[in-house]
Amino acid sequence: MRDRNHDDAMADEVKEDPAYALELLNSILEGGEQGELLITLRQMAKAFGGVQSIAEKANLNPTQLYRTLSEQGNPELRSLAAILKAMGLRLAVERVRAA
Repeated sequence: MRDRNHDDAMADEVKEDPAYALELLNSILEGGEQGELLITLRQMAKAFGGVQSIAEKANLNPTQLYRTLSEQGNPELRSLAAILKAMGLRLAVERVRAA
C-alpha cells in the first residue's frame, strides 16, 4: 500500500467533509497563525480543483498564487477574499464571546 502525502490527505478530507474545512480555517484564524492558514488554503485549493483552477476563478496569476499560499506568503485582503470566494467561502467577522 502506498502512503499519501499530507497535502493529498488534507485535500481528500476537505472534499469528503466541507464542514471540517470551515472548522479548521476558523480555528487557525482564531489562533492568528498566518503561515498555517496559507498552507491550509494551499491544501484546500487541491480539493477545489487545484491552484490553477482557483487562480482562474479568483482572477489571479497562478505563479503568484503559489507564492501567496506558501508559508511565507503575505496576501492582500482582496487576494485572500478572492481565493476564498473561488472555494465557495468568505471571511466574516463575529463578536468575541466574553469569557
